[in-house]
Amino acid sequence: MRSQHRDPLNVGTDRLVTVNELVDLVARIADKTIRRRHDISQPQGVRGRNSDNTRLRSVLGWEPRMALEDGLARTYRWIESQLRLKGRIGLPPRTAAAR
Repeated sequence: MRSQHRDPLNVGTDRLVTVNELVDLVARIADKTIRRRHDISQPQGVRGRNSDNTRLRSVLGWEPRMALEDGLARTYRWIESQLRLKGRIGLPPRTAAAR
């Protein structure tokens, strides 16, 4: 996409996602079981995030069409494939067992 616009623009889902929901989503995509620990003695920060894409639509006439879950799954698979190519992680158990 080409544009003369030089200022930052928000790009993301307009759906509010809590930090816990994001953690659960990534864990599900990674097929991992995790245990969360919350340190409530520390400042809590924001409980969730969403993107206001109004400016993005106005400046570029474009908005994301991919769901957060799909984008994270694609990104996770790409990172995983890059780590495998570099030998940083092994083959998935099913693939290794088939050899």
